[in-house]
Amino acid sequence: MTRRRQARELAFRAAYQADVTGDPIDRCLEEILEDLEQAADPETKEFASSLVSTLARHQPEIDSVVSRIAKNWSLSRMAATDRSVIRLAAAELLYHAEVPVRVTLDEAIEIAKKYGMETSGAFVNGILDRLAHDVRPPG
Repeated sequence: MTRRRQARELAFRAAYQADVTGDPIDRCLEEILEDLEQAADPETKEFASSLVSTLARHQPEIDSVVSRIAKNWSLSRMAATDRSVIRLAAAELLYHAEVPVRVTLDEAIEIAKKYGMETSGAFVNGILDRLAHDVRPPG
């Protein structure tokens, strides 16, 4: 697993934990990092922290954009795993333009498949593909 994938999974776990418990996402990430049997390297921690910080700072805007894109799906109706993956990937698409769109989408889909339901990969892909075309049009 690449460092960036590991960082995204750590950030996802923090986002999911924050969503389910209502705890602050940055505290959730700290707890997850403390519980790791093998310490994550500084680059992995830094990218995970960057994603978590971005989501914490911009969640209302991210939720607004996702709600507009996800026709017929309110955020509250989505599975918590899917919602967490979508929020993090949306944060990356909106606020981390240095990361290629395809990389963000592929990583999010893989995390959704790993942690979500059987249909999560396709569901996340559909929403993020529309979001990517909306916020970072090709060309």
